[in-house]
Order: sequence, then C-alpha cells, then structure tokens
Amino acid sequence: MANVVTDPRVHPEVILPDLSKPNPLVTFKKEDIAFVYGSKWKQRYFQKAGDDYFPLGAQWDVTHQVWRAYNVAKGTDWWTAFYPPENSQRPTGPLCDGCHSVNYDIRSKGVTEWNVGCEKCHGPGAEHASRPSRTNIVNPAMLDAIQGNNVCIQCHSQGRPLKNPIEGTYYDWPVGFQVGLDLKNFWQLEEHRLGEQTFTHFADGTAHKNRMQGNDFVTSVMYTRGVTCFSCHDVHGTANDADLLKPANVLCLECHGPKSPNGPRTATIEEHTHHKPGSPGNECIACHMPKIEQTIADVNVRAHTFRFVTPSDTETLKVPNPCAGCHADKPPGWARDTLKTWPQFSPWRVGN
Repeated sequence: MANVVTDPRVHPEVILPDLSKPNPLVTFKKEDIAFVYGSKWKQRYFQKAGDDYFPLGAQWDVTHQVWRAYNVAKGTDWWTAFYPPENSQRPTGPLCDGCHSVNYDIRSKGVTEWNVGCEKCHGPGAEHASRPSRTNIVNPAMLDAIQGNNVCIQCHSQGRPLKNPIEGTYYDWPVGFQVGLDLKNFWQLEEHRLGEQTFTHFADGTAHKNRMQGNDFVTSVMYTRGVTCFSCHDVHGTANDADLLKPANVLCLECHGPKSPNGPRTATIEEHTHHKPGSPGNECIACHMPKIEQTIADVNVRAHTFRFVTPSDTETLKVPNPCAGCHADKPPGWARDTLKTWPQFSPWRVGN
C-alpha cells in the first residue's frame, strides 16, 4: 500500500525538514499541518479549512534538502483555468484526494481510508472480507491486459473526467470509477499534438512530468503486446527500487536476453549497449527509460515509453536523449555520429 498521505499528529516523525529553522518560504507552523504528502522526492503540506484540505505554499525537496515554493501556475495543468490562483482556493478533494484515498465521496468528502488501500486496486471488499473467495474480489492479474493496466492508469496518468464539471466542480481524477468498471467510460488521457511541446508532453509525445507513466505506457510496443504494469512492479512492496519484482536488468533480460526475438539481436548485451558490464550505460533502463520527466526542480523520474530517444530527436524535437544525460561534456552531434559507427543499428533509425 502506498502510504503517501500521513497525519503528522499521529506520526510527527513524518515531517522531514526542521520547521524550527526560519525560511522565508515557510509561512506556516507544524500545528497548521493536517496532512503530509510524500517522502521520496518531495514532501508537501496541507491545512484543513472547513471540510476540505488545501496546500500550503512551500514544499520540501528531499533530494536537495531545500525548501521550494509550491503553487501550480496558471496555464500549466488544465484545471488551473477553473480555479483561483491562490492555494487557499484550491481544495485537494477535487484535485488530489480521489487518487490518494479509497472511495472518496464527492458529496460527503469522506473516505473509507486514506492512501491506496486494498479496495483501490481490488474493488469493493466487504463481501470478500466476510466470505473470502476468489469469486467475490477483483484480482487485477486475472483481468485482460487493458483492464489490468487501467487499475494503475486510473491514477498514474494525466487526463480529465469525461464529464466535467461534476455538480459544478472540476475534478482531476476519474470520479465514479472503481476497479471492475471500464476506465474509458470515466477518464480521457491528456491529448497531445505531435511536434508540439507542452506542459505535459515533449514534442514526440513522451511525458514531460511525473505521474504520467500511463500516458507513456499506452504508446509503447510492450503495452500492445499485453505486458502489464504488474509484469514488472509489485505494488505490495519489494526490496527493489520502484517496487520492481527483480532488479531492473534482471527483469528486462528475462524477455530481452541476447539473440531474443524481442531484441536485442546481438550475441551479448555489451555488444548491444557498447558499454562495459556493470557500468550505468550497460543498464537497459539507462537508454530505454531515461530520467527526463520532472517531479521537482531538476529531479526527474523515468519515462515509460521504452523507446530509445535518439540524438536526432533531441536536435529536431528538443526531447532529451539518454546519451546526453551521461555524456553531458560531449558536443552536440557527438552521440549521433557515434551511433552511426555501431554496426548493430540501422543508421536510418538512430542517425537521422
């Protein structure tokens, strides 16, 4: 279960920065914080007013251990056109809580539980709890690949409800959807026009920001072949980064080993990557899942198209390529010219 939302009155240790140290961005006290969101990349703070919660104006950058201002600027997320610019006028109920809780009720604003609990992925569980059976609970692994992936895409995507506003309020999550229903009847992914860079997408269609794994994944070859999110991840938790079932290279090479019909078609992985064993450049995810999607400041998360972004894509579409991510000291064009010398790859695909 993803314990992103925490009550600091119950768990005061959850607040990462020292609030006793003055900072001009921090205009609130510990006592003002009703909920804390996040702990891995960033931590945000929310106060309660009436029966709703509202974001406070500073967030903690976990990587750099610094405070940063927090306010979603007008003209970025689509919903900013329908809300005042002040954080105090942007409640988390319609904008956040549907994905950070189970069974959020838009009328009562109550939840079955905060965070991603069992029913978020397995559907209603009362009958199953009283009479456990495989027939009265949803197992995402038993759904077809599209519906199985939708269990994750319901929240790991940028989009908007098909019907909006709902009872006069604009929502940024699929209101009314629960596992077992069809997500496409509730939610549409953010549209993108090829060649246009936006707040959400690079010009080639790759996601530009965090929480868009679903937008990426549905464009991938693996999605069309029936691979699911849980082919690689276990949301119940593992010892591996990103709750992967196995370390990344081990996992990838189960389907993409040397001479595999799925590729690569070289005798060894090193012949494919042109990097030494054990080096970062020999990792599958280094080239096929580059960290180019912003979560806060210069901290990025990995793309999920699994497509290799070529140096030529960078030159023509301004999409960051993985070569430049490691070889930042090299001049423009170096990676393109180098790839043309690798006989395993078509120069028409990687060099032009």
